[in-house]
Amino acid sequence: LSSRAASRALLAAVVAMARRVNTRYERYLERTFPRFYLLYNTFTRGVHALFLEAKEIRRIRSKMSQQRLKVQQLPYRDMERLRQVRPLPMQKGLEFHLQFRRDALKAIPIGIIAIPPFANFLVIVLMYFFPRQLLIRYFWTPQQQEEFLDVYDSIRRASYPAVVQSLALAARSLPEPRPRQLLQQLCTQVQGGARPHLAQLLATRSLFSGSPLVLSRLQVDHVRALSQVLFLTPHLPAVLLRHRLLSHVLEIRHLDRALLRLGLGQLSEEELRAACYLRGLNSTHLGRAECRAWLEQWLRLSCELQASEASLLAHSMVLLSLN
Repeated sequence: LSSRAASRALLAAVVAMARRVNTRYERYLERTFPRFYLLYNTFTRGVHALFLEAKEIRRIRSKMSQQRLKVQQLPYRDMERLRQVRPLPMQKGLEFHLQFRRDALKAIPIGIIAIPPFANFLVIVLMYFFPRQLLIRYFWTPQQQEEFLDVYDSIRRASYPAVVQSLALAARSLPEPRPRQLLQQLCTQVQGGARPHLAQLLATRSLFSGSPLVLSRLQVDHVRALSQVLFLTPHLPAVLLRHRLLSHVLEIRHLDRALLRLGLGQLSEEELRAACYLRGLNSTHLGRAECRAWLEQWLRLSCELQASEASLLAHSMVLLSLN
């Protein structure tokens, strides 16, 4: 027993010494090489965040297994974490999208380049000059996170006019004159720079569940534009495009219901901005009150719609965010 205590004391002393040395080393880097220290600090924080993420995912999976819970029954934060990390089956075969797989695919080329001896220096240079293309989100600096979110949003917003134009063209084929007129007025209003009211969107809900506006009957170019809004690749066969689009829209719908149960007041500012960004609004330059007001409007719409009206929810990501 005494030898075990001595071993633990020795180990604790070694750990404490290593921490002191590491602290001095970080202070030296911060004073002498501030730009390198920023990269170093971002990297260490990223590794720590990845470790905590894996630990939290393990806890959630264990909880689901023990309590036999479905994804839809999880709290909002658990559901959001699983959405970002790994696929889990939803109802009718739908899946959460694979943010973790995307990160892994981005990291594969770096791993291949780093295989030859002394190639690590080349990898560091590439990661320094091409952080958005080569680094996963855990290793972005706060400034890079804001910058890269703006870049991705500009790519997404480039497809917004095409979505509204395709919606206006599809409205012309509607047989009933009154609903057709309402939808055409809505498209004209948005194209003119105005934001639609929630009542206007809900007045057209019946058009998106049993007409040419349902996701399974949209034109291929229309579906491709909507896919880009949700950061999905448009370069797939039409059947896969429609299936993935429906899967992701229903995923957001499940998240919305979990978020409503939690309450917007429980979200941190970072969580609030991330929730708006996922639903089509670039929240990086908006205040907390603006983000909350927009998200409240979105939740009122989303939680009112049925799964069969997923097409309206997908289009609302554009209609509520364009202006």
